[in-house]
Amino acid sequence: MHRLPLLVCLAVLPVLSLCGTAWAEEAAPAFATKAKQIYMVEAKTGTVLLASNENQAFPPASLAKLMTMELVFSAIKRGEITPETMYSVSENAWRTGGAPSGTTTMFAVLKSQMRVDDLVKGVVIQNANDACIVLAEGISRTEGEFASRLSARAKDLGLSRSVFGNATGLPSAESRSTVRDMVELARHIHREYPEYYPFYAQPDFQWNKILQRNKNPLLGLNIGVDGLGAGFAEGSGFALVASVERQGTRLFLAMAGLASDKERSEEARKALEWGLSAFQTRLLFIQGAPIGQASVYGGSATHVDLVAKEPVDIYLPTNNPERLSGRIVYRWPLRAPVSQGQDVGVLRISSGERVVREVPLVASATVGKGGLVSQATDALMELMFFWL
Repeated sequence: MHRLPLLVCLAVLPVLSLCGTAWAEEAAPAFATKAKQIYMVEAKTGTVLLASNENQAFPPASLAKLMTMELVFSAIKRGEITPETMYSVSENAWRTGGAPSGTTTMFAVLKSQMRVDDLVKGVVIQNANDACIVLAEGISRTEGEFASRLSARAKDLGLSRSVFGNATGLPSAESRSTVRDMVELARHIHREYPEYYPFYAQPDFQWNKILQRNKNPLLGLNIGVDGLGAGFAEGSGFALVASVERQGTRLFLAMAGLASDKERSEEARKALEWGLSAFQTRLLFIQGAPIGQASVYGGSATHVDLVAKEPVDIYLPTNNPERLSGRIVYRWPLRAPVSQGQDVGVLRISSGERVVREVPLVASATVGKGGLVSQATDALMELMFFWL
């Protein structure tokens, strides 16, 4: 049985015409890193600056706490809990993540009651395992049930390669993620929870007369880093997720597979500095400008212009030897009627062989159903393509 093709790809000539010899200047030096996995994105445009083994799974270790905090922030935002909600410190939380554990802790007192707000700061600033477990047990009764919610929530957010076996990132055979998923998670937290994001850059806080210092090794580099976390797993090495903002440009970086804490900090510093200094933003299409066309079958018009809902810009190397290319991808056949503003496809912009940005495209106008002759002609054309 034959199957109809699902996707049609069209070359986007306006993109190609922007990438002539004016951009083909002396090549910028390629960036080399010791990280086994790396992924870096410019926040505003979503342009991918670095990508190597970005979908290769690794144990997230303490980076799992980013997913834990996303679920906690979401629960607060939805009203499931409040910053004033009180949770009890169980013996499991105290032994597994508290003072007796020998891991990073905020020294929660056994059987004491703690505010969610204090626990959040303990996780975000101090990287505290006991605070993670107290929150997990408070929200979902057991840490296992909470871990199931973490994995389900990750799927809902499109983090398809991430699974979480616990709330802390302590060794668990079930826990895995990728640097790409971690960057997307970091971008989501920054976008959706602006009231909590500044905690990631807070240098310290005091709880129960104990001064808790921020565990992020990049904050002291004074390069504009304002988040997010670091981790280490036996057999996988050192990893981190970082964000930096300078003069209106924000980058998100995740890297893993580094040999030491020192190497992790140095490689992150080099990648972020490169991303901030070697690129500039270029506008490709203004908002609402026709970017391409999609064929409409059985309609009052044979084609409809496709536009983006916002300006299409890209974060490019200042010296870029490669031309950009673009194509529109949409589900074929696009049948009438088509509504103005209807989601139709996506513009994929590539530099060389690598896709650096994807932009959703919508129909610029309404296309109603055509007459009987038009519908019959298009049906015949569709049948011909079917057999081809």
